[in-house]
Amino acid sequence: MQCAFRIKKMQTIAALLQAALRQSLPRIDAQMLMLHACGRETHDRAWLIAHDDFGLNESQLALWQSSVARRFAGEPVAYILGYKAFYGLKLAVNPAVLDPRDDTETLVDWALELIPLDKSFKVLDLGTGSGAIAIAIASQRPLAQITATDASPDALQVARSNAAAHQLIIRFMQADERDPNWFSALTGEIFDLIVSNPPYIAEGDAHLAALEHEPAMALTSGKDGLDAIRSITAHAAAHLNSEGHLLLEHGYDQARDVRELLEKNAFSSASTRHDLSGINRCTGARLTT
Repeated sequence: MQCAFRIKKMQTIAALLQAALRQSLPRIDAQMLMLHACGRETHDRAWLIAHDDFGLNESQLALWQSSVARRFAGEPVAYILGYKAFYGLKLAVNPAVLDPRDDTETLVDWALELIPLDKSFKVLDLGTGSGAIAIAIASQRPLAQITATDASPDALQVARSNAAAHQLIIRFMQADERDPNWFSALTGEIFDLIVSNPPYIAEGDAHLAALEHEPAMALTSGKDGLDAIRSITAHAAAHLNSEGHLLLEHGYDQARDVRELLEKNAFSSASTRHDLSGINRCTGARLTT
């Protein structure tokens, strides 16, 4: 989409923000992009209020204009900035990985409840993307032994860089994109906990139009969006100890289907948790012994 957004040189922060808002750019997006253009941390919105009469120099103005144009074209703010805050951690992101959502912190919170602080515990993150879930868990549970897999070598490069930036030890492994078994690279390995935010959007879903900048392989999974979850639930029992749990993120209307798949594949006591908006977001269960 062409952007007709035009601004004059040396306009103030307040004037530039108002112009963007009049063209329907969400306020939070406009504020974050302005802070980015000014070389400030994107959470420092108080600085904008204190400096709303500040005029941008030529390079700042150029960065603001290009950033706003990219956002109007539908590109996520995280890709424009090059990073995203997740669970209090600054993670590098690019179009090779999903833009981490705050709602996924629900899955991290649940995982942390199950991981002891005082002993070793083997955790597997399937489809790690930027490494957000694995890195968040590692930052809170230093004794956990964490393995994270992904079928995308570009995504694994991002995840490895993020783990290194936070000085966290995580084992990253390449999965085979052609193999429907998500555990194909983990033959014979057993874990205490498996977590995953797999693709779960149905092919052809209307919501995909708003996600065109993000990697399709991390979004869609068959006609009903459940192909990846079917594979994971079908094979997970062989990779969990007798008291192990499997936790899965899923779509707003998939909780019942996910519970049924878990119960069909040797899991019991399945339950669902809500995200920050009160929407069914994660379902998990314990392996039946």
